Amino acid sequence: MSLPRPAGGDPWLRVLRGGAHARLRLVCLPHAGGSAGFFQHWAARLPDSVDVLAVRYPGRQDRFGEPCVDRMDVLADRVTASLAPYLDRPLALFGHSMGASVAYEVAVRLEERLGIVPTVLFVSGHGAPHVTRIHQDPDHLDDEEFLGRVAALGEVDPVVFRSRKLRELVVPALRADLRLLHRYLPRAARTVSAPVTAYLGTGDPTCDRESVSAWAELTTGGFRLRTYPGDHFYLVPARAELLADLTAHLAGRPTASRAAASVTGHPT
Repeated sequence: MSLPRPAGGDPWLRVLRGGAHARLRLVCLPHAGGSAGFFQHWAARLPDSVDVLAVRYPGRQDRFGEPCVDRMDVLADRVTASLAPYLDRPLALFGHSMGASVAYEVAVRLEERLGIVPTVLFVSGHGAPHVTRIHQDPDHLDDEEFLGRVAALGEVDPVVFRSRKLRELVVPALRADLRLLHRYLPRAARTVSAPVTAYLGTGDPTCDRESVSAWAELTTGGFRLRTYPGDHFYLVPARAELLADLTAHLAGRPTASRAAASVTGHPT
């Protein structure tokens, strides 16, 4: 069977690879200011048994003309709805930075509303949402201050700072994403049944081992933490190692995707 697609296409998802014989689907959620293209090269490096989809946030790239979404509930609701035609096979979620929190919220909605438990929730470069907070409101900073703070985190290619046109393209989406995170936290934590694997760059200035380890408190399905040398974007130089770990982990996961059929346990 071919990969199902909604009539007319879905602006929220880009199918990076879809095959008739794939065993499961990996849905990737980008970082703040990021786009689906960040995961473009993953499809060729993951096994043929894994379909690869990436979430396309509005307000950037081929959705540049659409308004950005700056509320987590709205964003997670829309991503969850876009996944409805793709739930005929087991589903795994991978989110980096802001995408980790979005992936978590999507996992909560899939389980609570549809009875679907992702085979695994991969979270990268972000502390657990119930212990993480962005204190600075991005709307209280002018563009120079804002980009200066973002640059310190490695979120933007330095070439952006030298081009007014690139700034005009990048800043609105970045502000909206960080506004979303600023307003999202803190809030009551909800657990998911999906096992959680967390990834962390050892030199990441945005989070530390303690805050990332707190993801264990948000799952009843088991927890593991892997670290790699590097900063917030460790996953670029460590792509081969990260994808090898993803591949091995996905290969060892059960294929049941309904909540009633999933096996739960305690965080390790």
